[in-house]
Amino acid sequence: MKAKTKLLDVDVIGGLSPLTKEEEFSISEYLRNKKNKPESKITRKPRIARKKFVAG
Repeated sequence: MKAKTKLLDVDVIGGLSPLTKEEEFSISEYLRNKKNKPESKITRKPRIARKKFVAG
């Protein structure tokens, strides 16, 4: 059975006042660090060659 989602009627998330200079700085610093941080590479398992079945 699937869980039903609720539609939220929200205009502003986080408050009604504009961001302070400190909040703006912390958000921009976070985004800058996230951009400069190298993405972790996902290691993949090596593929195993399968033997082909030849009828004959």
